[in-house]
Formats: sequence, structure tokens, C-alpha cells
Amino acid sequence: MTQYMTQQTIHLETADIESTFHSSETDLRRQLARFSRWVHRLGYTPGTAGNLSVRLDEHLILATPTGCSKGLLHPADMVIIDNDGHKLSGARNVTSEIGMHLAVYRMRPDVQAIVHTHPPIATAFAACGKALDQPICSEILMTTGLVPLAPYATTGTEEVSASLEPFIPDHDAILLANHGLLTHGSSLADAFMKTETVEHFAHVCLSAHQLGGAIPLRDTDIEKLHSARARYKLNASKGPACH
Repeated sequence: MTQYMTQQTIHLETADIESTFHSSETDLRRQLARFSRWVHRLGYTPGTAGNLSVRLDEHLILATPTGCSKGLLHPADMVIIDNDGHKLSGARNVTSEIGMHLAVYRMRPDVQAIVHTHPPIATAFAACGKALDQPICSEILMTTGLVPLAPYATTGTEEVSASLEPFIPDHDAILLANHGLLTHGSSLADAFMKTETVEHFAHVCLSAHQLGGAIPLRDTDIEKLHSARARYKLNASKGPACH
């Protein structure tokens, strides 16, 4: 009887673990489809542009496939890859830009999700060789920090990862010259909101330039914002994630 109860308990515990894993994967697939639709509706991923990914665990990554409109993706369309970029499951092919996702995950163990898009105004700055690095808004300093510009690299090649590597450790948002924007965060919601914030900041920077130039924040104000951001991130890590 005891042996039977022990075996039954082990079986139930294993089933619970497997159920939790599958539930988590199912939820993340739904999140990927949802945020893919949102970036598409905002006009950040025209045609088949852009890609999103999220960690399943420390060894596996769930990502949007290549050659698909982000507005038409379903949870079942997502592909699973390992940390070397090899596809393990999925009917579609993985994006050719997966290398930059892997570079971020490799260098930033804290990052759980990545969003790569082509938001029009931020991309215009990238096309003009201009970083979004002027401290003129408190919001950008509280969310992503100032946004650097990575040198141009050919899409879908290892050059892209190499161009990003100097900026990955200290930045949550990076412009890619003549290409687009990469953001990453603690969840898909976090990475998505950073994308929105960067595009809004780019709009503010453009408008301020048209009005004659913005007045940058003082160094003392910037230091206060950095301290406030550190406190905000600490408090946010203690609360439930938004989906």
C-alpha cells in the first residue's frame, strides 16, 4: 500500500510539473501572438518585418517564424529553438535574425523577452545615423535609458550580433543603423512597452527639433532619475507581471 501510494504521488507530482510546463508554454505562445498583433497594428512591423521571442527556460527559446505578417500569427505558428539557434519544433522556419536575439540572451541572463521592430520615427533616426541619446525626457530615462545607435550590419548575418554586442550589457533598447529597433526586458509586456516608449521619445525629439531644440535635463536631475529608476525596477520585480 505504501509503495503504491509513493508511486502514485510521484506520478501526480510529475503530471503537475508537466502540466505547469505546458501551461506556461501555451501562455507564452498566446502572448507572442498577442504582442505580434499589437506591434503590427501600431505600424511597427510592416509586411513581414520584425520578430519577437521569449525564453521558455534557460535552454529553450520560443520565437516568431520568418516570412509571416505579425498581424496574422497564431500561437501554433511559433517555433522552439535552442541557445545555438537550432530549430527543435514548429512547422515554420525560424527568423534569419534570430542571431541578435541569441546574443542578447547570452549576454543578459536577466532578459526574458525581446522585441525587434521598425517603428517609423525611431527608424528614421537610425537611417539618419542619429542615436536617441539626448536627455530631454524623464520618461525615457525611467524606462529604457538613452538609446544608442549600433553601426550598420547586413540583416540576417552575424554582423548584426557583433554590431550590437558593445551595447547589450548596459542598454535595454538599441537602434540599428538603417534598420530598426531592438528592445528587451523581463517579459514580453516589458519589452513591448519599451518599444512604445522609444517610438514616443523619437517623436518628441523630432518635434522638439522642429520647435528650435529641446533643453536637456541637468546632470543633477539625471542622477535623481537614475536612482528613481533603480528603485522602480526593484519594486517592479517584487510584483506580478502584466500580460
